[in-house]
Amino acid sequence: MNRCLPGRLIGAMLLTVSLVAPRAHAIATESSAAPAAAPGAAVYHRICAQCHEGQAPKAPARAIVGMMTPEGIYRALTVGIMRQQAATLSDADKREVAEYLTGSKFGASRTEAAPRCAGAAAKFDLARAPQIYGWGQEPDNDHYVPAAVAQLTAAQIPHLRLKWAFVYPGAVRARSQPSFAYGALYVGSENGTVYALDARSGCVRWKFSTTAEVRTPIVVPPMHSPLKRAFFGDLTGHVYAVDAATGRELWRLRADDHPSTTITGAPVYFDGLLYVPVSSLEEATTKPDPCCTFRGSVIAVDAATGAVRWKRYTIDEPARQTGVTKDGVKLFGPSGAAIWNTPTLDPKRGLLYVGTGNNYTGPATSRSDSVLAIDLKSGAIRWSRQLVAHDKWNVACMVHQEACPANSGPDFDMGAGTMLVKLPGGGERVIIGSKSGAAIAVDPTRAGRVAWSNRIGRGSIQGGIQYGMAFDGRRIYVPIADMADAMDASQESRQAKAGPPHPGLYALDPATGRLEWSSPAANTCGARKFCDPGILAAITAIPGAVFAGHMDGKLRAYDSATGRVIWHYDTTRPVRGLGGATGHGGTIGGGGPVVHDGMVYTNSGYGMFFHMPGNVLLAFSIDGE
Repeated sequence: MNRCLPGRLIGAMLLTVSLVAPRAHAIATESSAAPAAAPGAAVYHRICAQCHEGQAPKAPARAIVGMMTPEGIYRALTVGIMRQQAATLSDADKREVAEYLTGSKFGASRTEAAPRCAGAAAKFDLARAPQIYGWGQEPDNDHYVPAAVAQLTAAQIPHLRLKWAFVYPGAVRARSQPSFAYGALYVGSENGTVYALDARSGCVRWKFSTTAEVRTPIVVPPMHSPLKRAFFGDLTGHVYAVDAATGRELWRLRADDHPSTTITGAPVYFDGLLYVPVSSLEEATTKPDPCCTFRGSVIAVDAATGAVRWKRYTIDEPARQTGVTKDGVKLFGPSGAAIWNTPTLDPKRGLLYVGTGNNYTGPATSRSDSVLAIDLKSGAIRWSRQLVAHDKWNVACMVHQEACPANSGPDFDMGAGTMLVKLPGGGERVIIGSKSGAAIAVDPTRAGRVAWSNRIGRGSIQGGIQYGMAFDGRRIYVPIADMADAMDASQESRQAKAGPPHPGLYALDPATGRLEWSSPAANTCGARKFCDPGILAAITAIPGAVFAGHMDGKLRAYDSATGRVIWHYDTTRPVRGLGGATGHGGTIGGGGPVVHDGMVYTNSGYGMFFHMPGNVLLAFSIDGE
């Protein structure tokens, strides 16, 4: 097997639906040619492979390059940092290698998604402070939108109707959770475009092009910050600052030199600094050489200048060689403990909480699958609490290759963002969600001592709890994905012991972890391929209700007291977008629904990891008005 699979295949784990589903089911204009026979293949292997398949330490890995847009690769080859290496290539060569690496036709994403704003809709109200911001809506990451911001009651929810649809060009997935500031809605896209839209009408105020997918929210600091800026990261590991009113780039940096670096969790702003979680795709390549050397980290960046103030690795020592496989792949360790999620702020204690992922290779470390408390000013780790020990895993375990660590673990990352919650009777807890399906509470005043743990789901490499829970001051709401088939042979024995899947929404008492109610997800999938009933995406609570986007493409609203479904909408139905294109949703994953000023917004489409593709951002209002 080739050490880096073609196009957007990043090992068995990263099979995209555009390549494994029937051709007619894909939304993006993908290349139908077999990648090995594509015109750009010969150019890549002659000119590019010698650096991008592990030989050059700082060259982005092929897995990362394949997630760029063809236009982004072309720009890098013509006027960007790779122009010297590409000097001998013709213009046709550059276009063909860009198409080969991405699996997308050049120019496929030129359709305008929505008309440009005019008149009042084009104007930013810089006096209108962001009331919710970032991944978890507030610094404590509780995914709760208060009544004054939501402007929507539980009684009004059954009257929600589609107001407008935004169809993302050249996309099979939509993962950037919308953010709000200055009367605008900010959102990123798979083709690397960041949009500032008018929040009421969906017209485009400005757009900004990066080189790769932006799956993080666009973070706009609260009003007390003097910076009217928007911050975000992309899948090639770059962090950006742009002017929130114009989209003009102010600075950019790469969060780590490792070739597999990526940014999946949202940056967090506090007191002039931007705290950026750093993860990687190294564990998802089946035969990296060497395997594996990445270490997760958090960097603190001066929000005004882009200068890095401090960097804290999750593993103290760099990886060292530990062996060689029969295939000649050099094995290194320790590695991994990436930070996939968005940090949680605790200004009172001067701390930042993050959850970490598994080790990629041995030896196992004490900070993998853990919650870390990091000093906001210095980056020092004040305390850490490991919640799953000895979890060494990479995609080689799925396909029975030698790079799989001995006694491999279950890949039970702390993938969901932590929540800092105030208990109704006093005191606080940090709540963590694991891909094992366990919700866990630790005490921040006792060095993260576990207060309770409740394993609700069966768990798997895709959850369990994958992206985020919610807390409304009364209950913790826990979404469980629990796919019927996680497509992972290495998990079969573990899943058999753990019992049947438990997809759905669950409510827990925050003080004890006791189950208050359960709402198992109805299986409406029938024979649809890559359809599952559970909840992969983060969820959002408002007073009296919880919104959850399901893997079957349904957006559902639940009564927060009982778990009864009070409203639902099928996002997979075809819709006509503001720009005239027709699109549809699919699996809802990544960032969850957002409620703001009487409207509900959700992305739909997750055309990877064996899920249904889609390419829409949908906006709902009362009676569609």
